[in-house]
Amino acid sequence: MSGADQLASGKGSKDENFPVASRLVKPQYRAPIMAFYRFARAADDISDHETASADEKLHLLGEMRAGLDGEGAPQAMTLRDVMAARGIDPVHAHDLLDAFEQDVTKIRYADWDDLVAYCRKSAMPVGRFVLDVHGEDRALWPANDALCAALQVINHLQDCAKDYRTLDRVYIPAETFTATGSKIEDLKANHATPQLRAAIVELASKTWVLLDMSAPFAKQIKDGRLSMEVAVIQRLARDLVRRLQTRDPLSERVHHGKWEALFLSGSAALGNLVRRAA
Repeated sequence: MSGADQLASGKGSKDENFPVASRLVKPQYRAPIMAFYRFARAADDISDHETASADEKLHLLGEMRAGLDGEGAPQAMTLRDVMAARGIDPVHAHDLLDAFEQDVTKIRYADWDDLVAYCRKSAMPVGRFVLDVHGEDRALWPANDALCAALQVINHLQDCAKDYRTLDRVYIPAETFTATGSKIEDLKANHATPQLRAAIVELASKTWVLLDMSAPFAKQIKDGRLSMEVAVIQRLARDLVRRLQTRDPLSERVHHGKWEALFLSGSAALGNLVRRAA
């Protein structure tokens, strides 16, 4: 068992907010995407572990990076072989590790630009990898980046209280706390104060702007099945932002239930199919 395995959370692709290599994706592309997911999941589990020390986390993340270049963590070595076989730039995996290392060493963010810069490493490389696997044009990266950043911020807002209580990690920027009169300690409560609700709504509104930027993304993708999956993710993301604008993540459910996600996914996939056929 590797060091990374010892810190594994037990979470899998079915536990994520959004589809990971779902059946919408062509079978020949699922394996490399899942190799990237398992690599990311292992690195995420390391950085988010509640009791491991910072030094231990950085050492294990170093083993992940070593596996991308030679001998190291098995999840990274598997991904290395997948990328080499398909001629995929390993920069996406290295960028992701930069984000997880940052999670260990940086627990506060100054402003929106600071948060988006983190998303540049923590979220955007995931979508870029998927596009490269499918051989899509890199001209799609700006739309991809907007969508991936939105997904990351949604996750941060959903888990804002948990991240603070378990890891002392706060992604709500300092400027947002100041602008709304809220404070970090508000995240300890069982219910959000009006000021903290205002902070969450403000960030949700900025996330909505990102989703407006990514709205054309699905129809720009050549691969029809990947286009459908992106349309599904876009729809799920919009619905979650609406929830964050109206619900309190400290006391209310702001995640999709199985049947809610299935209904939204089905309608989005069907709508995308009709548009492409037309």
